[in-house]
Amino acid sequence: MTLHTEHSASPRMEQSQELSVRLTRFARKNASQLGILSVFIIMVIVFVFTAPETFQSKDIYASLMFSVPLYGIVALPLTMVIIAGEMDLSFGSIMAVGMVGFWYAYDATNSIEIGFLVCLVTGFVAGLINGLIVVGFGVPSLIATIGMMFFWRGVVQVTIEGSMKTFFEARDSTLNSILVGETNGFWEHEMFWMIVVAILVWVILNRHQFGAHVYLIGDNEASARLMGVNVNRTRIMLFASVGLASAFAGAMSSLQLSTFFPTLGDGQLMPTLSSVFLGGTSVFGGTGTIFGTFLGCFVFGFIKPGLVALGLTGYWTQFIQGSVIVASVAMHIFIQRRVE
Repeated sequence: MTLHTEHSASPRMEQSQELSVRLTRFARKNASQLGILSVFIIMVIVFVFTAPETFQSKDIYASLMFSVPLYGIVALPLTMVIIAGEMDLSFGSIMAVGMVGFWYAYDATNSIEIGFLVCLVTGFVAGLINGLIVVGFGVPSLIATIGMMFFWRGVVQVTIEGSMKTFFEARDSTLNSILVGETNGFWEHEMFWMIVVAILVWVILNRHQFGAHVYLIGDNEASARLMGVNVNRTRIMLFASVGLASAFAGAMSSLQLSTFFPTLGDGQLMPTLSSVFLGGTSVFGGTGTIFGTFLGCFVFGFIKPGLVALGLTGYWTQFIQGSVIVASVAMHIFIQRRVE
């Protein structure tokens, strides 16, 4: 009888140990994602119970689906740039530069489709120029893109002389309906495009050789070169992808109002960068996930309306935003150290 019990207990112990090993491996592999997921769940629970009138209504979630993609679409490819150990701070200005291309093309052809295509090409070229400056001249990307941020903003101001441009006729176009068309009051088209971008960037980063090169460069550039990775070309394409995404987000933002303001993109720096770092991407490169950034966008997006619903406005907003960002990053580091 005793032998039977011992034999039956042994497989159970082995299964328990195997499960424990698997859970540990999963936690180690997904530490940063688990961290931001925990922050997101805790934040939603707190807001739902402390401000039920706001967060038990679909209106707040519709509003987030409307606003979050305007910086989330840029944050997703920017994640790849930072994983590669680089930085791009010019995306806000490129949002406006892309719309300069849009306006001139639309004004000449009266076609929103051609304007949108020119907008994307303009953003891609602007990002490409950023990458060529960083790679070709060896300027640190942080310094280079700070300079290009002011340069591209200057291009916008000079070309349209600081005036806003309207294109109300575009509201009736098919493309406008596809990008920012009206919905049933909950699901917004902008969120659909953010999900499309997230899936595309995730596939590139996790299922394509280009993504493997990005991680290699961020982890150890010298090793990446020895392995035959074209580091310069990869970096240039990363900056170009941010330029393309910035132009896309700029077009969506302008089409929402059928108006292009020369200040477009001015307020996008903090939410975009915060979303990337909230998602667990390391500023030192080599570490980061698209899922983490995607959740990070919503964590940042929830903060301000949550504070307003709780009656904490004014100076409290920045104080608590900063606290949440620091706490989230600290949680990422804590979890990673615990599982290592």
